[in-house]
Amino acid sequence: MKTPSMSTGLIAALISCVSFSTSGAFIKPMLEAGWSPVAAVTARALTAGLVLLPFVLFSLRGRWAALWRARWRVLGMGLVGVAFTQAAYFAAIQRIPVATALLIEYLAPLLLVAFAWATTRRRPRATVLLGSVLAVGGLVLVIGPGALQAVDPIGLAIAFSAAIGCAAYFAIAARPADGLPPVALAGSGLLLAGVVLALISTTGLLPFTATYGDLSLFDTTVPWWAPLLVVAVIGTAVAYASGIAASAILGSRLASFIGLLEVVSASMFAWLLLGEKLTPLQFVGGALILGGIAAVRMEGSAPSDAADVPDAESLPDSVSAPATADVRAAKGEPDAAGAPDDTQPADLAAGRI
Repeated sequence: MKTPSMSTGLIAALISCVSFSTSGAFIKPMLEAGWSPVAAVTARALTAGLVLLPFVLFSLRGRWAALWRARWRVLGMGLVGVAFTQAAYFAAIQRIPVATALLIEYLAPLLLVAFAWATTRRRPRATVLLGSVLAVGGLVLVIGPGALQAVDPIGLAIAFSAAIGCAAYFAIAARPADGLPPVALAGSGLLLAGVVLALISTTGLLPFTATYGDLSLFDTTVPWWAPLLVVAVIGTAVAYASGIAASAILGSRLASFIGLLEVVSASMFAWLLLGEKLTPLQFVGGALILGGIAAVRMEGSAPSDAADVPDAESLPDSVSAPATADVRAAKGEPDAAGAPDDTQPADLAAGRI
């Protein structure tokens, strides 16, 4: 079987970023119409899982053994990568500003770098450290310097748990497929996440409300299911399937850094579709994020990397989970009630988290 090329992985990662970033522009009218964030996310995950179900069945073609072998990976994707991350994010924005929660959640790439550093005892190359600094600096500018403020410590802790969940998403997606197609992992994980979030909502821990009347979308009136369908198909089904495929090719580290472009893309959609203004600082921030991604990509293409990176087989299981695909490459997810009216365009990046 032909190994997917790096360019294929980059294209898949960009498709995932753009797809994820459309979610905010279509979820926002639902939230304004009375949907609670958890209700919108639950409906989105279940609908997306059902949309992907025919593709899951076709990709497996009766090879249920592959799904059983990957049962822990599916559980991790559904429970941690999707359900836990989204629940933690929405719990966080009930206590802290949306921009602050986003900034903390998107520290996931740095968590992956730190995890690899701690477990392999190898200091990241200078290009990775430079890319991390550039990417975080750009992220602050795109989301807004106002995100850096002293707020509720409990809210910060919950937001940081969402960052861990996001890092887990990339790590789980980058594990060896062992015969399970990316679309099968995405579809089964989303269905599982939707069911779990629905069960959580019955406990009353998070508010779950939904309205089923017409709502306003881009200066017109549409039925409630129209934006939900767009979010489920493009912003969830396509986004998760392509994102998982990208992580499997690029590795968790590079895929997570490229994932930061979701914030930039969401800001662009907010500008084009919702008329929200972009500031010069946000353009500069976007350029810094691109510079950070380029620096991390240079680390993966350095000629000496293959000699410096340990074989996946020589690493313990806890290390090989997020790093296996990285080694291969080196060798060759706003609460309408809590967000202010002047929410930054980057707040719409809450589509995935």
